[in-house]
Amino acid sequence: MAWDEWEELKSQAAERHSTSMQLNQADPGPGGGTTPDPDSYGDLRVAQADLAKIGDHAFKLYDRLWKAGRVAVPSSDKAAGDLTGQGFVLGAGLQHVSTRWDEQLKSLMDACAHISNHMQVTKKLHADDEHYIRRQMSSIDMLDAGFDERIGTPGKDNPAYGPPNKKKGD
Repeated sequence: MAWDEWEELKSQAAERHSTSMQLNQADPGPGGGTTPDPDSYGDLRVAQADLAKIGDHAFKLYDRLWKAGRVAVPSSDKAAGDLTGQGFVLGAGLQHVSTRWDEQLKSLMDACAHISNHMQVTKKLHADDEHYIRRQMSSIDMLDAGFDERIGTPGKDNPAYGPPNKKKGD
């Protein structure tokens, strides 16, 4: 390939790329890239019953894994020992599988226990936050009620302050 031909191919490739544009982001949709209004997607709401149900399911899964997941481990270990004792290489492979199964099972059980415990803690923290917010809001309501000095109907001058002053020159 001659040098001139190479330069021509490079310029053609550059022209093809210069006429197209690629953005490395998703289309922000209507309204541009502004942050959506929180009222448009609502608040995160979690009921105590939801948290309790998640924690309960995690605890039940932990319990089932403990009872049913470990059933094969003792018999697999015994079979691996017997096979190894008889000179079969398969015994070491079976022992490896049994050991890995036990490790993975313990890891999964730890995750279930963590979820269950976390839901209990989260439930308590949210309950404490709810009580705190209620106390703060009731304090604000009491303060607000104390500043309500209206005697007359809203929109009219309060007669407790006397007649309105006339401006000079009126």
